[in-house]
Parts: sequence; C-alpha cells; structure tokens
Amino acid sequence: MTLRFGYWMPMFGGWLRNVEDERMEASWHYVRDLAVRSEEIGFDLTLLAELNLNDIKGPSEPSLDAWSTAAALAGVTRTLELMVAVRPTFHHPALLAKHAANIDHISGGRLTLNVVSSWWRDEALQYGVPFDDHDQRYERTAEWLDVIDGLWTHPRFSYEGKLYTIRDAILEPKPLRKPRPLIYAGGESEAAKDLIARSADAYVMHGDPVERLEPKIADMRRRRERLAPEKPPLIFGVAGFVVCRNSDGEVRREIERITNVNASARGFSNYEQWLAGTNLDQKISLEDYSVSNRGLRTGLAGTPEAIAERLDALERIGIEVTLLQFSPQREEMERFADEVIPRVGQPLRTVRTVSSRT
Repeated sequence: MTLRFGYWMPMFGGWLRNVEDERMEASWHYVRDLAVRSEEIGFDLTLLAELNLNDIKGPSEPSLDAWSTAAALAGVTRTLELMVAVRPTFHHPALLAKHAANIDHISGGRLTLNVVSSWWRDEALQYGVPFDDHDQRYERTAEWLDVIDGLWTHPRFSYEGKLYTIRDAILEPKPLRKPRPLIYAGGESEAAKDLIARSADAYVMHGDPVERLEPKIADMRRRRERLAPEKPPLIFGVAGFVVCRNSDGEVRREIERITNVNASARGFSNYEQWLAGTNLDQKISLEDYSVSNRGLRTGLAGTPEAIAERLDALERIGIEVTLLQFSPQREEMERFADEVIPRVGQPLRTVRTVSSRT
C-alpha cells in the first residue's frame, strides 16, 4: 500500500473561518494554476467540494461550481485524479451519470465521485431543492447510487424506486474506468456507515488522531464483510490540515492564529446549522470548526520530520488517501512537497508533532 497525497481544491477562497484573506482567491485562474502545479510537485488527487454558498468565508462570498470546474480541469491536467463532490438532492442521478461519464472521457479516466448528503438547510431553501431529514438523505442516496451504478454498467437500465424511476435508459459512452469510476463517501451516523459499506468503494473521514481512526477503520471493514462480502475491501482516506514549520514555537503561534474564534464572525454564521444538519460521533468546538473538516485533529502540525512520521503512522493503520488543506494553499503545498513528501516512508524517527490544544 502506498500513501496517496490529495488536497482540497480551494473552491471557497480558503479553509480558515477566522482569517478573511488567505491569499487564495476563489477563481478559475487560481485553481487552474494550482492543479497544474500540483501534478508537477507530487500530488495525486484533488477534491472539489460542492456548495453553492460559501461555507468558509460567509454565504455572501464567492464560491466556485464543482462540476464545471472539474470539466475545465480535466482538459488542462494530465495525471491528477479529480474527485468531485456531489449531493444527490442537487442532481438527478441519470443526468449526473451522463455529465460525469463525459468528464471521465475528457480526463482520460481520472474522474471519481465523493457522494455527500446535504446538511445546509438555508442553501437548499435558497436554491429550491428538497432538504431531507438526516436518515431520509441516506434513503435518497441509496437509490441515487443504484441508478448511477446501473447506468454506468448496463447497456440499458430500468429502475423503480420511491424517488427515482428510470425506463430502459441508454447511457453511452460508458466511463473509461471499469467497472465504473470510484465512489468515495463519508459519514459518522449508523445509516451513513451501513450505506457506505454496502455501496461505496472508499470511506473518507474527518480529521482525527490515529487512535480514533484505527477503530473506525476496523469497524468499517467488519461492516463491509457483513453487508457486501462480494466487493473489494474499502479504501480509507482522512482529511487533515497541515501546519509545517521549523520549530515547535512557530507551529504553536500559527495554531493560535488560525483557531482564534474572535477574529471574524462571518465564517461562523452557519455553525449551528452545520451541527443540526450533521450526525457526528463526537462533540466539536468552535475552535475545531475554525479549521475546516476537523483538520487539526489529524496531527499534521509540526516540523517536516514530525509530519512525515504522522503520515507513516496513518499509512500503517490502513489510510491510503490523505485529503489535505493548506493556507495559503500554493505556498504551503510547495513547502510540503519540498520538505515532507521526500521523508514519508523513510526509517522511523523519534520526533513529535505539536498538539492543536495549546
């Protein structure tokens, strides 16, 4: 198993809810240049998050559309896996299957999906789409995945569900990747974990330390064996926010800066809606929320040697994909590529990371 280095594309102009200007604008020119450069310096994949409102900088701030951006990136990149987030309530499955298959051909077979159940009520109301209760979202997602899979793998496909009906549909050309593009998904409720174990190819997790991730991986492996024993083992991925500095003091100062919840209010405006719309397996503080996706909890804050050792530890427990965030993105990805990636997989070192709990 080889650890793959992925990163979140900055669709919202950053990842820090308390820092207004992270020097990474939400623009096509920025993400295009970042994607092309990331291939050159050792990154394997990028995740394009899908929200029509800006979850990080405040709802009135610009955000990029995931699917049109993915199509454009497919034409200017050569090796980068394009993992595109998709929310079933915002996309009819048959139409999305057609769009995605076309982008897969443009990219030469590099498209994958990250299926996300919607949590933001205000966004859904503004855009006039259904907002399901938590478990109803996963009922919808289960049907949605059945339709996607059927259209991608059958010459003609019919389906009769509570929410979707398909009549002898043809989808050509099929995606290049066989049997179909990989499907990633995440979630911490029982409904989410059972659905992922049955229907997805990979389970991606919010940031957490190794000692919390390891039992989650074991649990999902058991679910896979019980619910879908005929399918290949799940792939496991985790989010993380990287703070790479030359000394512990520098790391602590940066963590204090990016978790200062009094610095800006706009990025925290939907905190209560996010808590109400998700079903997490642990409590989350405003300090956790200040950095997207619980990223600091993964422990990728420290010297280059310390971060490399933590990445090695993640790989040892079964993590195959990292989904990393940086700020400012371009500069810190360059630092990570120069100082961390060459150290990953080297002989074990006796070093330590700096805790985000300062």
